[in-house]
Amino acid sequence: MLGGGNFTTQNKKLPGSYINFVNASKVGATVGERGIAAIAMELDWGKDGEIMTITQSDFNKNSLSLLGYDYGNDKLKGLRDLFINIRTLYLYRLNSGTKASCTYATAKCSGVRGNDLKISIQTNIDDEDKYDVSTILGTKEIDKQTVTQASELIDNDFVEFKKEATLTVTASTPLTGGSNAESVTGENHQTFLDKLEAYSFNALGCNSDDDSIKTLYENFTKRLRDEMGVKFQTVIFDDASDYEGIINIVNETEEDTIGLIYWVTGIIAGCAINKSNTNKVYDGEYTVKVEQTQTELENCIDIGKLVLHKVGDEVRVLKDINSLVNTTDEKGEDFKNNQTIRVLDQTATDIANVFNNNYIGKVPNNQSGRVSLWNEIVSVFNQYQTLQAIEEFNSEEITVEQGNDKTSVVVNSAIQPVNAMEKLYMTVVVN
Repeated sequence: MLGGGNFTTQNKKLPGSYINFVNASKVGATVGERGIAAIAMELDWGKDGEIMTITQSDFNKNSLSLLGYDYGNDKLKGLRDLFINIRTLYLYRLNSGTKASCTYATAKCSGVRGNDLKISIQTNIDDEDKYDVSTILGTKEIDKQTVTQASELIDNDFVEFKKEATLTVTASTPLTGGSNAESVTGENHQTFLDKLEAYSFNALGCNSDDDSIKTLYENFTKRLRDEMGVKFQTVIFDDASDYEGIINIVNETEEDTIGLIYWVTGIIAGCAINKSNTNKVYDGEYTVKVEQTQTELENCIDIGKLVLHKVGDEVRVLKDINSLVNTTDEKGEDFKNNQTIRVLDQTATDIANVFNNNYIGKVPNNQSGRVSLWNEIVSVFNQYQTLQAIEEFNSEEITVEQGNDKTSVVVNSAIQPVNAMEKLYMTVVVN
């Protein structure tokens, strides 16, 4: 199969034709591609104790084996909202419990979904010395093998067979005893966050309305952003963090108080550095409560709340902002705007990748080496300007000098992020 479709960056693996149709003034650039999100949630099925990497294609085609339910099942509604705008998800199951089992097999994952599994064993119609062993989920046969004894059975996506079992004809032997954890605690979320430190992503969703757990995610975000240089934003319901790395969402949904966590996490992760989520139409499956008055909407902007509101028959994002309220000399008004933060975060990530992959331990810290690094940094910013993510870039404002020791370099730069239009002020003079 040949690859095809559109491209954002030149990072495709399959041979094929990747073609964009754009205006003549727009040119593609090789920058870090966005669209990676992370979230932990309660599930009835899924790998226990590890983060699952699920692509959009995986979710569309293999949700049954990965998560225990077909793509269209209501249990996966939140994930469908999330995948509208992302390409990869790091998903962690919070409520691992016990595995269902029977005489012939044990479920591969813990959880109540395992109780919907059955093993059917029938005599093979062509060879009475063999058995047809079927694994059934609900009413759907998901695997069938013809063997003479249990030791020949190969584990499938749902069960591990008990190779020492004696096969006996049975119409249906159900697996039983599968359970989810009785409760989810801050410790479960902390385990997820500890494992997540090894990953790179654009947005993290806090899937809890518990204040202590929200504080856990807030502190995790600040530590990784400020102390480790890992740039992402975290979406939290009703969390006035006053911090550019936290998106404070305010709307509830009819189905779930924090149901918007999925969709907002998706749009934050998937939005390109030259785009804005301001005025973006909600196209998910939840029923969003949009009850704020005009005055309340204005207040949401003042206090750093990302809010959705009704425009005609549609629900839209009012303004693409984070929770930063109090500005400083280091962080001015522009830092409240998520489009600015995306540009700055992408800069930190792309320059770090250039230096970490191409220069550490490889290039001498002499004039020639520093000029080489300067050229690569300028190239990144030129690409940003081509994408219209920054403007009025002047390469002369980039300097690369030796630091206080022979292994250090000091880079100084200046950029002007571009933001999308949001307000029109027009005067019409009638003669």
